Amino acid sequence: QSHIVESGGGLVQPGGSLRLSCAASGFTLEHYAIAWFRQAPGKEREGVSCINHTGGSTKYADSVKGRFTISRDNARNTVYLQMNSAKPEDTAVYYCAALLYGLCVFPLEGEYDYWGQGTPVTVSS
Repeated sequence: QSHIVESGGGLVQPGGSLRLSCAASGFTLEHYAIAWFRQAPGKEREGVSCINHTGGSTKYADSVKGRFTISRDNARNTVYLQMNSAKPEDTAVYYCAALLYGLCVFPLEGEYDYWGQGTPVTVSS
C-alpha cells in the first residue's frame, strides 16, 4: 500500500535544530511536489514549505524563511525539512503531503494525493 511517513520530530530547545523526514513507501516521490504543513494546538493548519518534483523550486512561509530548508533526495525517496534557530512558536504537529507535479503555490492548501500521519515538534527549554 502506498503511503508517506514523517519522522524526526521531538523536543528541541529554542535556537536548536531538528531535521524532519518525509519518506514514501510503495511509490516513488520523483514526480511529486512535497509540501510541509504544521498545526499547532488550537490553531489552523498552515503551509510551511514546499519543493517541486525536480527540486528546482522551493517556497517558504515568511515565518520560517531563513531558518528552515527543504530538500529532497530522490535516490532515498525522501524529502527533508531542516529546522534551524527553532522558536517556541514552531511547536506543532508537522505533516508532509505529496501532489503529482504540484506547483508549490502558497498557501499550499489543495487536494494532495498523499498525506502523512504527522510528527510532533516541541520547542521548549
